[in-house]
Parts: sequence; structure tokens; C-alpha cells
Amino acid sequence: MELLLGGSAAASAAVFTNPLEVVKIRMQLQGELQAKGKFTVHYRNVFHAAFQILTKEGPLAIQKGLCPALSYQFVMNGVRLGLYHVAEKQGLTKNASGKVDTLRSILVACACGGTAGVIGSPFCLVKTHLQAKANAKEIAVGYQHSSEGMAAAFRSIYGKYGIPGLWRGMTTTLVRLIVVSSVQLPTFAKAREFVTSKQLFPEGSIWNSFLASLLSGLLVSVAMAPFDLVSTRFYNQGLDPITGKGLLYASVRNCASKIFKAEGVLGFFKGWTAIYFRLGPHTLLSLVFWDQLKSMHKSYTTEQETL
Repeated sequence: MELLLGGSAAASAAVFTNPLEVVKIRMQLQGELQAKGKFTVHYRNVFHAAFQILTKEGPLAIQKGLCPALSYQFVMNGVRLGLYHVAEKQGLTKNASGKVDTLRSILVACACGGTAGVIGSPFCLVKTHLQAKANAKEIAVGYQHSSEGMAAAFRSIYGKYGIPGLWRGMTTTLVRLIVVSSVQLPTFAKAREFVTSKQLFPEGSIWNSFLASLLSGLLVSVAMAPFDLVSTRFYNQGLDPITGKGLLYASVRNCASKIFKAEGVLGFFKGWTAIYFRLGPHTLLSLVFWDQLKSMHKSYTTEQETL
């Protein structure tokens, strides 16, 4: 049940934040391995990018990759949040006095995030391919994959590269989720504990989750940006049709090295505003939904036990 609650919360949030994910992907791929001023700027900022996609590709383009995005969020966060919830119930994130222990929370969150990254990687791969693909060539950025939908993308990847091809780039999302989880889950737990202790709102109020998630979302955006950009670039690169090796990056380390040399330190934060606009609301919505679903399930379970 814990896995179902976590996955449902994240998928619910993804319905609202997927347009921001499309914008984020495009901005991260813009000017790939090119110095500032050496490439055409199709997307000046988050709002301009959204406007370009809507006007040049049509209203449905802003929700590209929705199916794999929902699948990814349900599977990945179902595992990540679900396992973390189980750990919380077992007391693995708290000290002897029953308070949230920061170090324990981080270690548990890293383990949950790493496990989720391995399982959800194929959906993230396909999602990135579909969201990067532009219907209008004049605003296309990065490598353009040919698949038109989730099923077609899975068939194409499996047909060309087999099972290993579906997990290509897994290490990028593995590292990204470990970092995200180590920041997001512990800070949310500590912030919620603090807000609740101040009794600003009744116990179980959605506003406790709301305030706690604001801080968590901001910290996640800052910590995640470089890892998220490397993940997007590595996932979306084209592959050699014969060897199946990446055309641009041989490994995650090679990818990060090339970005640094060509684009500098700031290259890792390309599209940072888009990352925050996407991560902030998604963190907020998913954690609020997660907290409320857990509360509802707890109330239902208690009610059933008293019958």
C-alpha cells in the first residue's frame, strides 16, 4: 500500500507539472556543448519557451511525453516514497527520542532513491526522447529521436539494443535521484516536524505539508540542477547504429567533463529557472498529495480496526 500511495501522489502531481518538464528538457538541450553566444537561442526563458512550443507545435505539444512521465513518476516515486514511508514506520529515520534524525534520514533516502532510479530508468529514457522531439524544426534542440509515442519508443529501443538498451544511462538518473532524495525527503520531514510543533495549523492540516514542501522544493532545485542536466543530455544523445554507443558521451563522467569544457560551470545550471518552476510545484504537489494520502489511509485503517 505504501508503494501505491507514493506512486499515486507523484503521478497526480505530474499531470500538472509535465508542461514544465517539457520546457525544462528543451532549455537544457539548447546550446549543447556550445559556448555562450555561439548558438541560436530558441528559448530565452521559461515563458518564452512555453510560448514557442505552444505557437509553433500546437497546444498538445506542451504535454509531450505525458504517458511515460506518468508511468515514470508512478513507478519511481512509488518505490522511492513508498520505501521511505516503510522506513519511517519502522523507525529507521528517527533517533532514540523519536525525533527525525538527519543522518539516518539521508542514508535511508539515498537507498530509496537509488533503488527507484534503477527501476524507473527506462521510463525516464523514453520520456526524455519524446519531450525533446520538436514538431517544428526551427525550434528543435538536441538530438531528435524518431519515435512518436511511448509504445513505439520502447519497441524501437528494444528492437535495436535489447534489454540493456532500455537501461542505457541508468547511472545518470541513479545519481540524480540519490541526490534529490537525500535533500528532499529529510528536509521535508524536518520542516514538517518543525511546522507541526509550532501548532500553527491543526494536526493533519494540508497547510503543514504546504509550508514544509516550500523549503524542500527550493533546496532540491539548487542541489539537483547539475545532475539533472547531465541526465537529460546523456539520455537524449544519439547512438551509433552499429555499436550502440553514444555519439557524444561515453560515460556520465565524460558527459560532465565535456559540458564543463565547452560551457563552463554555468553550463550545468542552464535552464535553472525552468528546473525550479518544474521542481518547485512538483515537489510541492507530490509531497502534499503523499502526505494527505497517507493521512487518509491511516484514518481509514484506524476506522476499520474499530469496527
